[in-house]
Amino acid sequence: MSRRSPLAIASALMLLAGGPTACNRSGSGGSGPDAWDTVAAIRGPIGARVSATGTLSPLVEVQVGSQVSGRIQELHADFNASVTRGQVIARIDPRLFETEVARARANVVAAQASVTRAEADALDARLRYERATGLFERGMGSRADAETTQAAHQAAQAAVASANAALAQARAALEQAETNLGYTTIYSPIDGVVISRDVDIGQTVAASLQTPTLFTIAEDLRKMEVHTHVAEADVGRLASGMAVEFGVDAYPSERFHGTVKQVRYSPQEIQNVVTYDAVVSVENPELKLRPGMTAEVVFLVEQRDDALLVPSAALRFVPPPETLAAVAPPAEEPDDGTPTRVVWVLGEQEVPRPVRVRVGITDGQMAEVAGGELRAGEKVIIGRAGGEEAEGRPTFGRFL
Repeated sequence: MSRRSPLAIASALMLLAGGPTACNRSGSGGSGPDAWDTVAAIRGPIGARVSATGTLSPLVEVQVGSQVSGRIQELHADFNASVTRGQVIARIDPRLFETEVARARANVVAAQASVTRAEADALDARLRYERATGLFERGMGSRADAETTQAAHQAAQAAVASANAALAQARAALEQAETNLGYTTIYSPIDGVVISRDVDIGQTVAASLQTPTLFTIAEDLRKMEVHTHVAEADVGRLASGMAVEFGVDAYPSERFHGTVKQVRYSPQEIQNVVTYDAVVSVENPELKLRPGMTAEVVFLVEQRDDALLVPSAALRFVPPPETLAAVAPPAEEPDDGTPTRVVWVLGEQEVPRPVRVRVGITDGQMAEVAGGELRAGEKVIIGRAGGEEAEGRPTFGRFL
């Protein structure tokens, strides 16, 4: 293997220095092949974030339906109306149900009369049985008469029991008819705001197969939730209580804030993409946010208020082979589990030199320097002058 002479190394360093025009900064590229674009390392805030989309919904949303079929006769609530619990919001035509109640009451009266008649027959049968038994015991009557009256007495008692059962059925039918009549008046189950009305006066609703929805009521639009779709690669970074900010198309210049309420375990698979629902609690005191709005959500995973920052491009940059050959590799850092990378700093005489740093959090544009020899104000190289930036880090063993 040939060894470079001190003169050859000095010549290479002089070529790298290249005079006063070799290093240029901040977008003004130099004319020489070894001119660099640099950015000064600065101190400032940075946050690691996870992005997702979601949909706004009320904290509590109730669909009010009808348990009976019929024609809508009255409506007492409309879109955006404030309602209170127990307030009448609609009525279904009650005439058919009132007829059912009248019929059921008549059946109860008839059943009561049947019970009275059966009890009278039972009393008569008991008296006949007692007389026949007395005569038989005194030898004045036959055993056959006594046994016949005994059977008649037992049959009369059974008839009384049957009449009482029929009376109970009639009363139950009356209660059901009265309940159905009560269902023709629709009440609000909660205090809230009507966000949807699905029927009009004169419309017939049919509750034979499923309960038709008449209204959708939100309990309190000043408290809402955002149900987000978080990719499986990011869900492990989220936790309850995490700060969130988001925007909606209705207010493009505003940012809204919330906190993570729950990260649900149930997966959702859409076109072979697995996501998880992270529920975000949101205060909405001005009622600007509305149910159904699409929210572009950013979860603030980690925050640094005063970090040493360099562009992410500086972590990707590697100078050409001739520069790599002319400089010594950076010192190795002890393995403490923190990712280490190499940035290139424009040092004395405008010569690039490698500096190993420990990388902290990143927001995609800037990266935190959590340790190493880099200092604020030092110029880190992000590319060759003229806009050429490294597309990836090559596998040069000396500088990994």
